[in-house]
Amino acid sequence: MSGNIPRLDPSLCRSRQDRLRRYLVDHDYDGAIFFDRHYIYGLTGYWHGQPLTPTALAVKTDGLTSLVTHFPEPDAPAADEVLSYVPNDYCTLRPNLSACVTDILNPRLAGWKTAAVEQQVPAALIAGPRCTDFSQDYQYLRRHKDADEVAAVEFTVACADRVYAAAKELLQPGTDEAVLMATLLETATNAAGEFLSGWGQDFQAGTPGGLARPGRKALPGELLPLDIGVGVRGYRTDLCRTFAVDHQPTDEQLAAHARVIEAMKLGEALMKPGQSCRAFYESVKEHLEGWQGYSFFHHAGHGIGLDAHEVPRLNPAWDDTFEEGDLIAFEPGLYGDALRAGIRLENNYHITADGFRQISFFPLDLA
Repeated sequence: MSGNIPRLDPSLCRSRQDRLRRYLVDHDYDGAIFFDRHYIYGLTGYWHGQPLTPTALAVKTDGLTSLVTHFPEPDAPAADEVLSYVPNDYCTLRPNLSACVTDILNPRLAGWKTAAVEQQVPAALIAGPRCTDFSQDYQYLRRHKDADEVAAVEFTVACADRVYAAAKELLQPGTDEAVLMATLLETATNAAGEFLSGWGQDFQAGTPGGLARPGRKALPGELLPLDIGVGVRGYRTDLCRTFAVDHQPTDEQLAAHARVIEAMKLGEALMKPGQSCRAFYESVKEHLEGWQGYSFFHHAGHGIGLDAHEVPRLNPAWDDTFEEGDLIAFEPGLYGDALRAGIRLENNYHITADGFRQISFFPLDLA
């Protein structure tokens, strides 16, 4: 699998640009500006693999798509023009690289009065248009994933499968959480064939989750909710499997695991276009919260794609609805001291016209 990263379809990148332009027209923007390299990849097919240096994209409502990068011959199949900047002097990086980018970009914004920008854009350095953040609107605008985007996420699922297989082999009493996390990062990187654009997020044994604790050893009887997000060129999966550290789950842990599996089946039965995400969450919570005295304290899931959490949100704090084309992570769980300390299972799904297509299949068992 290594090195076989699926490429984005330039025609679908152009389609995503057209979708964006229709939004810009409807909201009286002269254009949109992006500094998020994930978003730029989704719109142009150009992956800026150097995280130390910024890149930018300006999409004019009635004109060109202009990419700014310091690479002399970038592979940018869906950009109309490429503008270059110099990021260093004698190989020493300049102190304000974003200013280097905007010095090149700003002349292309002449005549713009308003610009839609996402949260990474340094608005103070943009000369001319009034900048308005549209980060949330942009999540809704791109929630329906095209075929090339689904393929990109499915590739990251395959990378995560390699991670989980390695974790089952490595995990045992005495395993250092930080060593485990680092080893699994190596596995994921080798699976992808290049540096990851995203990695995380839960590696703690005996707790509901959290970053690895250096020097902390996994103990017999504990559970490890291994919540893995592998990002490749911006697109990322979000999965969770829970493993018994000693591969010998207790009767209590097995019973709770069975209850969470039931919750997954309940959620899958509701997973279709038009379903209220609030009602979905409440059904899952009712099945889990308080069972045998255990708790379910977090969301039931969220959209995935170019951000760790996207729309729709399976969460009572938002009033979202499932729609055809959504990519979602569904993650029921049960937590309590007797479980040492909890079970969370998470799969990824593509919402279709008549239901869903599951895209993650690594076994859910505890041992």
